[in-house]
Amino acid sequence: MQTDPVHDPEPSTWSPLTRWLRHSSEGHATTHPTWPWYRVLWLTGVDYFSTLGYQPGIALLAAGAIAPLATTVLVAVTLFGALPIYHEVAKRSYRGHGSISMLESLLPGWPGKVFVLALLGFATTDFVITMTLSAADAATHAVENPFLEHWLEGQEMGLTIGLLALLALVFLVGFREAIGLATWLAVPYLLLNAVVVGRGLWEIATHPDALADWNRLLHVRGDWTALAVASVFAFPKLALGLSGFETGVTVMPAIQGAPTDPAEGPPPGRIKATRHLLTAAALIMSTLLIGSSLATTVLIPEEAWREGGDASGRALAWLAHHYLGDWFGTAYDVSTILILWFAGASAMAALLTLIPRYLPRFGMAPHWVSYSRPLILLLFGISVLVTWVFDADVEAQGGAYATGVLALMLSAAVAVTLALRHEAREERVFPWRAIPFAAITAVFAFTLVDNVIERPDGLIISSIFIGAILVLGAISRYARATELRVERLAFESPESEALWEEMRPKKVHFVTVKHTEVPYSRVKARLREHYALKGRLAFIHVELARDRSQFDTPLTVRVQRLGEDYRVTVHNAVAVANTIAYLSEALDPISIVLGLTRENPMTQALRYLLWGEGETGILVYQILVKHWRHTPGDDVRPHIYLMSD
Repeated sequence: MQTDPVHDPEPSTWSPLTRWLRHSSEGHATTHPTWPWYRVLWLTGVDYFSTLGYQPGIALLAAGAIAPLATTVLVAVTLFGALPIYHEVAKRSYRGHGSISMLESLLPGWPGKVFVLALLGFATTDFVITMTLSAADAATHAVENPFLEHWLEGQEMGLTIGLLALLALVFLVGFREAIGLATWLAVPYLLLNAVVVGRGLWEIATHPDALADWNRLLHVRGDWTALAVASVFAFPKLALGLSGFETGVTVMPAIQGAPTDPAEGPPPGRIKATRHLLTAAALIMSTLLIGSSLATTVLIPEEAWREGGDASGRALAWLAHHYLGDWFGTAYDVSTILILWFAGASAMAALLTLIPRYLPRFGMAPHWVSYSRPLILLLFGISVLVTWVFDADVEAQGGAYATGVLALMLSAAVAVTLALRHEAREERVFPWRAIPFAAITAVFAFTLVDNVIERPDGLIISSIFIGAILVLGAISRYARATELRVERLAFESPESEALWEEMRPKKVHFVTVKHTEVPYSRVKARLREHYALKGRLAFIHVELARDRSQFDTPLTVRVQRLGEDYRVTVHNAVAVANTIAYLSEALDPISIVLGLTRENPMTQALRYLLWGEGETGILVYQILVKHWRHTPGDDVRPHIYLMSD
């Protein structure tokens, strides 16, 4: 087994700024400590539970008096739609890669890559808006606090950007102890919410006239059938209350499994524990959503929850101050600000994992994307721009947030449905299990379309992210086309590896051939006649992979004796020239003999960019020369001979 011989420029040539930017963070560690699921629950909860800070207020603005009914629809979709879907995602994506990774494996080739890139655009929208909306709502809670409003009035924009800057600074320094901090933030926050919701429900129970007033408002809307229909159509505006499930799967590597879990393959204990986590989070959130929606709808006057009112964007905080006093309300505000800020941290961590996982591997991002610090600065700049565009308004960002959340939900539903169909096809049975998930997929598709029609700003932002990813990705892939593009090298058998080592270094001449069945003796005689080649030859044939949309790939090599010479067959390559260049660097031959086709250069360039073929001889020369410029080491490079066919 050998690894890619590509090296960055020597660290001694880096400037202090480059050294600092390229400093690796613990976010890219390959091993992680694990905890019981009920501790990791709070890491998921800082994203999921923090939506209580703004969800009840957004529900009131979106649905008015029927907000509790629309919230009941949201809870039903959560428990009978999202929860079963992510139970299946946890089973099939147990390394924490989520639904996007499932779709990548189910949809190979360029169509699958484009679909994944589109989902990355929606995921970026989801997580960026999580940061900006959470920071904006935290600023709102600070500005509206009775002890602070005199000093902070009108400073929402500055506070929001300040919180985003603090978030970026924490990640630049190094973010640690996430589990412990999440527990200390989420548990008190939930307890405070339980007190506020409980106090609100007690107020309703002891003042039946408030409930009667709400019933009269419902009757104005029509009978129960009309209310049910209106609630269903209002549900898409509340869909940001589904935001925690993808995070619940991405934290799977941190969840402690069973001692009997295998080292390789699906770990039943970890999968079961993750399902416990998802179920517990869904039940806690569903209970608080229904209770908070009922309390805020019945108890808060309309002029207070309308946009610009005292309760706008902070409905539960209004109840806390109004019924439990300003000191308790301030404690609630502080807890809410902290968990909203940490929800932004959860989103930042997700992006720092998600983007390097896909874009560099697709060849659609420069190498610096794999370093956390440049990416943190880029994400901070984007979040500031989004905050400025939305004027740090919580309600204005709700549609964009819901669009990102629903797109990820839809992708998970599609992935599970396709996976179940594929498994049924392999077992040669009718895909009964896929039918309910197909129905759930239809629900999320309707919800997403309705949300986009009602509030297209989310689609606009996602389209900008998708367009930027595709355009910049295409430019990056073009710029990186002459990299070696090999992930790793494996041998078909121990005999092949032994023969490979027998050829290293400077013991053979590398001769490329297009076909495995060629008159090797005739080729050898021709080489002896026209070139001063002394020594043994290694004839190399490269077989391209079926899916050449991958930027790099693992190679499998078979080496055989051919008299005194060798025959090397390479499988699973994504580009002929890059593979030959990589093998040359790994083998270190005396010389490389490359064929020329003399075909149209433009045609050959297109064949190279699209299918990994093209004018191999010239391309190998260009790739090696570029690689040698940045690779210190052996001064004796292989001779390169270009031979016309």
